[in-house]
Amino acid sequence: MPRFYIPQPLAVGQLVTLPEPVAHHIQVLRLAEGGLVTLFNGDGGEYSATLTRVERRGASVEIKAHNPRDVELPFAITLAQALPEGTKMDWIIEKAIELGVSGFQPLAAQRCVVRLSAERAEKKMGHWRGIIESASEQSGRNRLAQLAPLQDYKQWITQQDMHRRIILTPRAQQSLPDWARHQGPQAVTLVIGPEGGLSEQEEEAALRHGALPLAMGPRILRTETAALAAVGALSAIWGGM
Repeated sequence: MPRFYIPQPLAVGQLVTLPEPVAHHIQVLRLAEGGLVTLFNGDGGEYSATLTRVERRGASVEIKAHNPRDVELPFAITLAQALPEGTKMDWIIEKAIELGVSGFQPLAAQRCVVRLSAERAEKKMGHWRGIIESASEQSGRNRLAQLAPLQDYKQWITQQDMHRRIILTPRAQQSLPDWARHQGPQAVTLVIGPEGGLSEQEEEAALRHGALPLAMGPRILRTETAALAAVGALSAIWGGM
């Protein structure tokens, strides 16, 4: 059944005029009146609905039932990702949503090739929110991951965090899987460097502020591989896969 994100309150029995992008998608899928769709608003659970109107300029549904279905990981993972080159961030966000990441913190680190002005950063934030929404539709998630504003790494690393921060570095003496096997499931923030990794000064700053250095094994992983491998490892060890 097609799933669509609708950013508004939803309730059983409600008649909903669908947003233009969703109505257009319904036309592309050639759905007709009487067809069934699933809606969610990111607050948890999903709603089954029947199409009551499908026209060139819009579409409407009637919400029939609520399903409290929840497929979130039993622990929270925030991905603090230094900006990679090109469209890699798009790919990282999409796949991390599929794996269950609950939060994203974009970072501007020393070795980042990409430098975003305030205007470009705002546009990127809107683009990344769209990726989170579409990836949630595809993967069956009913809660939207939180996307924090882009921050400078040096400023962000000094801030207090409710989650344990884990900095992934090949210089660490212990691996993430080995550490996780001896720990109970818990909320964590994974800190990932850009191409070329975090600088020695940035890693030292992370350690001074309580971050735990862990490695992803004997091989050097690309920035877009490290994040997803780490999320997959924690999910496999702590549950949620």
